[in-house]
Order: sequence, then structure tokens, then C-alpha cells
Amino acid sequence: MERAAQPASSLTVLLQAWRQGDTAARDQFFALIYDELHRTARRFMRHERGGHTLQASALVNEAYVRLVGTSQIQWQDRAHFFGIAAHMMRRILVDAARRKAVSKRGGGKQRRTFDEALAVSAEPSPDLVALDDALETLTTIDARKSKVIELRFFGGLTVDETAEVLKVSPQTVLRDWSLAKAWLLRELEGNPDHES
Repeated sequence: MERAAQPASSLTVLLQAWRQGDTAARDQFFALIYDELHRTARRFMRHERGGHTLQASALVNEAYVRLVGTSQIQWQDRAHFFGIAAHMMRRILVDAARRKAVSKRGGGKQRRTFDEALAVSAEPSPDLVALDDALETLTTIDARKSKVIELRFFGGLTVDETAEVLKVSPQTVLRDWSLAKAWLLRELEGNPDHES
């Protein structure tokens, strides 16, 4: 039985109650948004190599454990929650990819477009590691553009939802999305010595 979409206001009320320590509100919140979290996890998993041992449900469960254990976050609303959840899922997958990459260093680099680099691939996840490294670099240069990539690509948020989370206009999100993609493409295809 699929759950009906919940109004954002009722989810915000539950988030605020959770923020104040109400574990029943937390549990109710997760019960209401589980399907949406699972869809987000499946989006993440589409970008993983074939034969990945982590399943979408396991990714949701690991993110749940981390989110429940995070008491310092001041939840604002549904979009804010999903932005944080997307970041958690990205961290979980990148950490797993880094562990795998430690034993499998090397390999020839292929020149690909940004969208191709992010597409489903049979190659190992070092692409995800390289993307994460590039996003971390972008964060030091322009944190908002990095967050736009994370929310839109990894979190699957719409332009409007991303604008809501970042408290900017949809036009700003579209501009940041375009500029960040171009920067990441240069970074992912560029020389590791970065001669420019």
C-alpha cells in the first residue's frame, strides 16, 4: 500500500516536534516519508556500478541511523530534511567507494561529458570519488553551487525545492546549476596537476 503524499506543513510540524525531542513525532515523520527516502536512495543507486553490494533499502536504513543520531540539526522543513538526507546518502556511498578504491588504484582515464560521468556505469565507483573530491573543491570556492549539484543531482530535488532549501530564487538555482556543471566538467576532465 503506497502512502499518500503528506502536506509539507504537517511534515514541518513533525520535524519541529522531533527537534524538541519528541521521538514519537520522529518515528511518525519517518513512517510518512519512508517511500520518498527510498526513491532518493534508488536515484543514488542508479549511479553506482553494477553488482554493488549495498541495496537502496540498506542505504535508507544507514541514512536513518545517522539522521536519528544527529541531534544538533535544527530541522527547518521537508526540503531541508531531504537536503540533509541526500548529503548523508552521498557520504555513505562515497565512503564505500573510497574503501573499494584503496585496493583498486590506477586505470586509464576516459574523456567524458559531465552527464556521462554521472550516468549509470559498469565502471568502478572511483568516478563517484572523483566527483565527490571535485564537489569538495567546489565547496571551498562556492559552497552554494556545490550544494545545488548535491540537492538536484543526488537528492533529486526540483529547481523550486532547491531554491526553497537554499533560500534563493529558482533563476539563481538554474544559473548555479549551469555554472557548477561546467566547472565540474573542467575539473573532472582536467589534468590532476591542474596547470591552469
